[in-house]
Amino acid sequence: MIDTMRAAMVLILTLLPVGAARGDGDPARGEARFQECAACHKLAAGANEVGPSLHGLFTRKAGELADFRFSPAMKRSGIAWTPETLDKYIADPQATVPANRMPYAGMASAGDRADLIAYLVKASQ
Repeated sequence: MIDTMRAAMVLILTLLPVGAARGDGDPARGEARFQECAACHKLAAGANEVGPSLHGLFTRKAGELADFRFSPAMKRSGIAWTPETLDKYIADPQATVPANRMPYAGMASAGDRADLIAYLVKASQ
């Protein structure tokens, strides 16, 4: 019985980071994480800065916001923004879309990314 419970706990602890990477994050913590992004990205429609507005992010493809000048690499990427594709991108932007113009090294923590994405799902609508 104890071995079975121990095995179950190991399985649960092993799967926790996977759930976090899928967007099961905390929007309140994600709002704090967004402060890193807010220097270049805004959430209001049409509010492009150094980076494109994130308003409506999950309703469009990468590089298709009409009033922002995207890199050719981003335009060619073929990415449709979902929580999963954004998770991969913000983990390592240059590996996901080589030669993109976003000067960001990435967010290593799957939990931090999940929190940020949970916030963006709500705030970018």
